[in-house]
Amino acid sequence: MWKTFSALAATAGLLASPGADGVGDPYYPQDGNGGYRVSDYDVHVTYDPAKPDFLSGDTTVTAVATQTLSRFDLDLQGFDIGSVTVNGLKATSSRAGEHELVVTPAIPLVKGQPFKVRVVYSGKPVGDSWQPLRGGGVSVIGEPHSATAWYPVNDTPSDKATFHLTATVPTGWTVIGNGLPGPTTTSGGSTTFRWNEDHPVVSYATTMAVDKFTVRTSTLPDGKPIINAYGTDTTYLPDSEALLPEIIQFLSSKFGPYPFDSTGSIVVSAAQASGSLALETQTRPTYDGAFFDASAVHELAHQWFGDSVSFADWRDGCIAECFAQYAGQLWDEYKNGADLTRSYREIVQSNQDKPDFWQGKLYDPGADQPLSPALYNKGPLMLQALRIAVGDSMFFHILQTWTSQHRYGNASWPDFEHLSAQLSGKDLTDFFQSWAHSTTIPPAQYLYL
Repeated sequence: MWKTFSALAATAGLLASPGADGVGDPYYPQDGNGGYRVSDYDVHVTYDPAKPDFLSGDTTVTAVATQTLSRFDLDLQGFDIGSVTVNGLKATSSRAGEHELVVTPAIPLVKGQPFKVRVVYSGKPVGDSWQPLRGGGVSVIGEPHSATAWYPVNDTPSDKATFHLTATVPTGWTVIGNGLPGPTTTSGGSTTFRWNEDHPVVSYATTMAVDKFTVRTSTLPDGKPIINAYGTDTTYLPDSEALLPEIIQFLSSKFGPYPFDSTGSIVVSAAQASGSLALETQTRPTYDGAFFDASAVHELAHQWFGDSVSFADWRDGCIAECFAQYAGQLWDEYKNGADLTRSYREIVQSNQDKPDFWQGKLYDPGADQPLSPALYNKGPLMLQALRIAVGDSMFFHILQTWTSQHRYGNASWPDFEHLSAQLSGKDLTDFFQSWAHSTTIPPAQYLYL
């Protein structure tokens, strides 16, 4: 048997080559890594808010090699590396660039075979996603990057994986994460919280929030848990919280079944003004200060558009932001009787002679602004124009087919264009060229004034 194993290892060594240090995303070419696909992250961290410049971590990444690998990279900013093992064997590691952790396994990894890499690390967290809170805790969120600030990761939206968090903090503090809570245990002045997200998640939608939270729980009509956590110096708005089941039910009627096993919110208060902390962290969006129905509708709509169905690459921001912004208008139509066709025409007419309004592209807006303002102002107009072009019934059929076909996966904006044309039976080439790919106002026939 040893000869056979040695022969296999020798053969693998001859065929092995390094994995790429980036996936070649058009906007962030060094993000992510080649040579493997991740299936799960098991992240263990210990953090004491009294020592805000120190976190210790022990993360196991489960993956499958997509080529025979002599070495591979993970993305991780900062930290001192204590040890790295691959399949239980000691590996060597080195650092390169801003966030590359280069791992060389003792034995080359064979294409098609699963493997586990365990990284033990500690030190000062770095990066803009590490957000100190007024109560002394921390919220780790950010887009397009956040995960590299606290665990080793294949940091690209095109490689989604399940996510399991075990976080230990001093007793009296609470940790909130993605998914469903596991057992909470206390020992020796420390409390360990466990969170399990068993549906694939993009790395920027993973989160950890540490604060002295007030946690309020309830359920959706189907029994799925609602977990709302309110941190120090935040505002509890009972009427907004009470609307959450109705928002989920409404969005489900438009977009298809809610894709996850729990919902709720994480409400925090940043220690320093640094822009809004609101982000569609999967299953449990994060809000700054408070959440109300308009912000909740936007972030919850992302659970379908952006979280369940995620970018193929960073050119595809419209498949998240255009729909989430439009969802707020749909809610206004449902809740307040807003006439979206009328308001659409008024906005288009008021901007007909304003070239700057139309110059942002909805697909591939540019590496300097992947989440361009155009996604939030021109994007909903395009969706309303598409609704007019294909009719209400077909429009929502397209949306529900989209969320069903790509559930828990990745897709591109061109994929949405193709599906819309396929289902509607219409040639929408010029429509989408005018709305999504152009930097000028669409021709009159696609404005539907």
